[in-house]
Amino acid sequence: MTKLEKYIDESGIIRTSDILSNGISKYDYYRYLKENNYEKISHGMYAKADMWSDELAIIKKRCPQAVISHDEALYYHGLIDHEPERPTFTIYSGYNTSRLKSKGYKAYYVKKDYLDLGKIAVKDFNGNEVYMYDLERTMCDLVRNRNSFESQDFTTALKSYARRSDKNLTRLFEYAEIFRIDRLLRQYLEVLL
Repeated sequence: MTKLEKYIDESGIIRTSDILSNGISKYDYYRYLKENNYEKISHGMYAKADMWSDELAIIKKRCPQAVISHDEALYYHGLIDHEPERPTFTIYSGYNTSRLKSKGYKAYYVKKDYLDLGKIAVKDFNGNEVYMYDLERTMCDLVRNRNSFESQDFTTALKSYARRSDKNLTRLFEYAEIFRIDRLLRQYLEVLL
């Protein structure tokens, strides 16, 4: 194992900032990348050319405070049956996401106090650990941002949640009160439960 290989994470991504901050020269770093067939996948991030890019792991690396949410979380939790067109995440208001948005990611913003509400660590479909919102927070995000979802996805997600045996209505309504959508959420769920 070379001195550079210890900086490659479990998803196969190597970050320029990690290398340079540990005293390894740019020359050695870029030579290693070229000799081992690494490609640039994002600003300051490289992965093997033959490796499938894990978009959620890239979000976590680029923006460690980000929480995977909305369409991605609905799909992960099995509330919708199709993969989202583009990765979605939530970050606190004021965070600069322009580079991520330019790469096709979709960002939602919340107050810093609400960012960690319902945040859990999960393994994504590629086996990498990422932060995502739990089932109940995902449902609150669905209702809060109902106009940004297709009506079919909105209805499917609500019906899927209502049928689940692992739903936690107490936690759902605790979150709903915090976001001030408890009445609206109650109206939607009364029809389904």
